[in-house]
Amino acid sequence: MPGNEAEPAIWFVGAGPGDPDLITVKGRALLEKADVLLYAGSLVNPALVTISPAAEKINSWGMKLDALVSLMTARARAGKTVVRLHSGDPSLYGSIVEQIAELKKNHIAVRIVPGVSSAFAAAAALTTEFTPRGVSETLIITRPSGKTLEKDDIAELSKVPATMAFYLGSEHFFEITKKLSCPPDTPAVIVYHASWPDQQIITGTVDDIAQKAQAAGITRSALLIVGQAVLGTGSEYQRSHLYS
Repeated sequence: MPGNEAEPAIWFVGAGPGDPDLITVKGRALLEKADVLLYAGSLVNPALVTISPAAEKINSWGMKLDALVSLMTARARAGKTVVRLHSGDPSLYGSIVEQIAELKKNHIAVRIVPGVSSAFAAAAALTTEFTPRGVSETLIITRPSGKTLEKDDIAELSKVPATMAFYLGSEHFFEITKKLSCPPDTPAVIVYHASWPDQQIITGTVDDIAQKAQAAGITRSALLIVGQAVLGTGSEYQRSHLYS
């Protein structure tokens, strides 16, 4: 939400998917001039944290909301440039609305710099697009139920002929694939640590992808993507009108 540049404010910056070169130019500039940097633990590449050499650096992993907001408020009121560095893009499962609501109560403005989400880094790793003409016109981004979500809509959502990207599901691949309404031979892929040096890609189908992930020992930091679009040039796409 825009505000007066002179008023106390917090910058929420998307760190991108992992590769430090994938942060935006604006995001990097803010890191360079930050007085205070709060970053989301190991989800953020340490190389990005080093871009703020003079900043007070705080790993926010495990911090409660009240403590986090109190700290940001105090630093902003002291005239500090405060950067809250989130992994990926803050708008996707970033839990930022509760932070913004509390900061607003304290009359602290918020400005957001978007980042590259891991789903898009995964598409780049697969050298494909999620919406090739004649294959998929829709991308569904969702997550499975678990410790922090009582019920999900995977069964209903998967009835739509779309590409599906599952966040926060690395511990639930078996549960996810059992809920899917699409055919068991639907292509599926898991991308671990998209854009990181240890990136790993596992390909399969809805029927076997969870088992393959288990065999590879993947239990965290991975995206599951389901749909014909993951085949890239191997799918029965139609040439776009743009190039006809």
